[in-house]
Amino acid sequence: MALRKIKPTTPGQRRKFISTFDEITCTTPEKSLMEPIKRSGGRNNRGKMTMRYIGGGHKKQYRIIDFKRDKDGMAANVATIEYDPNRSARIALVVYKDGEKRYIIAPNGLQVGQEIMSGKGVAPEVGNTLPLAEIPLGTVVHNIELRPGQGGVMARSAGSYGSLTSREGKYAIIKLPSGEARKILVTCKATIGTVSNSDHALEISGKAGRSRWLGRRPRVRGVAMNPVDHPMGGGEGKSSGGHPRSRKGLLAKGYKTRAKKKASNKYIVERRK
Repeated sequence: MALRKIKPTTPGQRRKFISTFDEITCTTPEKSLMEPIKRSGGRNNRGKMTMRYIGGGHKKQYRIIDFKRDKDGMAANVATIEYDPNRSARIALVVYKDGEKRYIIAPNGLQVGQEIMSGKGVAPEVGNTLPLAEIPLGTVVHNIELRPGQGGVMARSAGSYGSLTSREGKYAIIKLPSGEARKILVTCKATIGTVSNSDHALEISGKAGRSRWLGRRPRVRGVAMNPVDHPMGGGEGKSSGGHPRSRKGLLAKGYKTRAKKKASNKYIVERRK
């Protein structure tokens, strides 16, 4: 998982740093694990634009990912490591002993031909999924569940991971990628290892066109708008815009938006940085 610098043959190539895709072993996805994606263009069911700066982009299909890893006690072989246009991480196609195929989030170090398992009593090795009660302290994990059987919801993007720091009764304490330390039931599952494609954050697209391929339209700064369009708009020349805030007037730059009486607050041991 490395980056390569493109030769500056055009202005768009001059500052371009992209993945080498060395780890990809197959370019044709598994058809049985794909389904169509409906593109909204940022519009709701009445056709009204509710999210700005969304639209266009290359045509793609969704890869059905197994976040639950609920096929316990049955070994699976890693068939391929593939690119997924819907996420920053790489995905792996695994084939179980009974012939069933599934896609999983590929961790760093997962190799084609490797055998992985999930469930109780499984060895804490890269790619294996097991309950937090059986994972050794200090282990790096990803695809972490919040509720037993829900499927992994945390630490799923490229290069992210959580660290199992301690256990207190029926709870395990996990240090999350944001810096937050949180209590999670020890019956919840997590997968061993760090999510693949850790160099994703260092990529430089090189030109605006690559953002358009990804379905991102140009974003307009608030200070460049008129007063009728944004609280920070208006003024003669390059005005600073006053207090930074959103289009709706909500303060930015440090204003906390989390509900003070949110039910999950009691599980948070240490707030995110």
